[in-house]
Formats: sequence, structure tokens, C-alpha cells
Amino acid sequence: MPLAFDCLSHGTIAFGFFNIDSDMLLLQHYFFFATGFCDQVSRMAERTAGEAHEDMWQVFHIPREEDIGDLMGAIHGVRHTGFIGEVYRRYPFPKDPEAFKQKPEGFRTQEVIADMIRKCARPARIPLCMDAAGQEVGIGEFRFNRDGFQELVQYVWQGGYPRWKNEERPDYVLNMKTAVLESGHGVFEGMRMDGGRTKSAEQGGEF
Repeated sequence: MPLAFDCLSHGTIAFGFFNIDSDMLLLQHYFFFATGFCDQVSRMAERTAGEAHEDMWQVFHIPREEDIGDLMGAIHGVRHTGFIGEVYRRYPFPKDPEAFKQKPEGFRTQEVIADMIRKCARPARIPLCMDAAGQEVGIGEFRFNRDGFQELVQYVWQGGYPRWKNEERPDYVLNMKTAVLESGHGVFEGMRMDGGRTKSAEQGGEF
């Protein structure tokens, strides 16, 4: 589930997965798939020490809260409003609390989720920037210091709350880890991403 994170520009903001059957993430009013987030992080990690980074990233933007929906109401099955409500009609919260784990195969529902969000979102190209000194990252209008940005990356690595099912991560997350740990850029200095078994999508079948 989304958690509260600190950013330099807006104070406390929400970031994270919001449904265990989907790999979509939200950042306040921005929505994007974790595959895209991990790809962007990996590209940033390719920069050498002292090199700035700037890219434009295509995401979904839902400006009105009522169009985003009521997450807790959807989780409890009592209020299915907005985009999140529609997602939970299709993929309801599990009846067994033990099944509340982020599914590593969630990327397989991207086409379905994209069709849902297009009904209430507009496409937006937002800047993703990293300064040469490795002290600050910008995602759209949100600015993070190094520690704050690393917490976002760590969240996705862990599978957020309640973590990846069976601690198994999809390939795109594993690729991000490799890029980050091999990076010499200051933004990733001191990052640790430990634990978790791996299983490749190329092996076939369900995770």
C-alpha cells in the first residue's frame, strides 16, 4: 500500500503500490507502472559521478481526488469510487489476510489497468531530473533529497507494504538493483538492497 514519504517541495506525500494484482504505482496524483519507474532509475544509475541527468517521462495524471478514488473504502469493499474503486472491482482485496502480498506477476495486468485509468486520467510528460552533485532528484513538480529518493527506490525493491509475495521479485526490479549497486553516481551512494529470492519470468509459468 502507499506510504508517506518526505519531499523537499511538498512536505509529506504518498507513494506506492495500491493493489496487489497490479504493478502500478502512485505518486500523489501521478500514476505509472513500476516497470517504467525501475527503467528510469536504471537509466539514472548509468550516469557517471558528477554527471547530471534529465529525461521526460510519460505518466498518467489524475488531477481530482474524487477521480482517484477512496483506497480504504475500496479495500474494505464498501466504496468503489474513481479509478482505484474500478481497479478493486476487478481485483478485490483478498479474503485471506495471508494472501495480502504484492504479486511479482502484477505487470501482466498492465493492459487492463491502462484501459481503466485512461477513462479518468490524462497523459502527462513530466521531467525526471538528477543533479550532478547527487544531492537532489526531481519527479515532475516533486523534489527529493538523496535520502528521500533512495527511500522510494527501496520501497519498490521491498514490494512496499506488504512486500513481495514469497520475497520473489520480477526481473525489472532485479535489473534495477544491479544498476543501482553498480552505479558510481552520488544519488545512489550508500544504498543497500538485501534479501529476497529471485525467479525469472523467462522460466515460464506463474511466479
